Amino acid sequence: MPTVVLKGYKDGYELLLKDNADFEQIIRELQELFRKLQRDTVEKDERLSFTVNTGARLFDAKQKQKIEALIGGYPRFSIHRFVSDVVSTKDALEFLEEHTVHLNTDTVRNGQVKTINGDVLFLGNVHQGGILQATGSIFVLGQVDGVLHAGYPDNVIAVITGNIKTAQQLRISDLVDIIESDDLLDKDVAYVNDLHAFSYTTLDELKMLRPKIFTQVGGF
Repeated sequence: MPTVVLKGYKDGYELLLKDNADFEQIIRELQELFRKLQRDTVEKDERLSFTVNTGARLFDAKQKQKIEALIGGYPRFSIHRFVSDVVSTKDALEFLEEHTVHLNTDTVRNGQVKTINGDVLFLGNVHQGGILQATGSIFVLGQVDGVLHAGYPDNVIAVITGNIKTAQQLRISDLVDIIESDDLLDKDVAYVNDLHAFSYTTLDELKMLRPKIFTQVGGF
């Protein structure tokens, strides 16, 4: 039973590595496979790029380096990327961090910068001169007299919504706006429109503008 299976696609090749096989056995079969491919493709001067699929197993850095070193002996061959059917604990935690609405009740004082990964439901206070920034959206139920920065540093899909009329300044991604509360009236959602400019609307419109965000927070 082979531990390495080669599959060809329109845009390259995939190496399927049996996930319960001995790693050294995989290396031996890869050596044999690359020697054969070298012989079969040398006249065509064909360049081959491989996606290495490790199935239900994650290779560590040393294992990946060993495979990269092996393929490095064949100048016409290269590795496009490593893929697997599982994610590392680190990647899983980062994903959860980015896709969870975090509840925050801090007080951000003048000169302080509070940064949160993902979306935040903010119940605390941002004093004038303080900055609350999030990589995702900011939903404000607290008191804000300072700066709110959603989508930091480059997420233009993020929004700021809730009690924003008293904010000193709003930022989304690389855009900045100083709001006049009288201009907002019943508008309590700030977002970046298709022209990459600050715009304001009502909560009712959020479902149409950002349906994923609307669903994520329970549709209010």
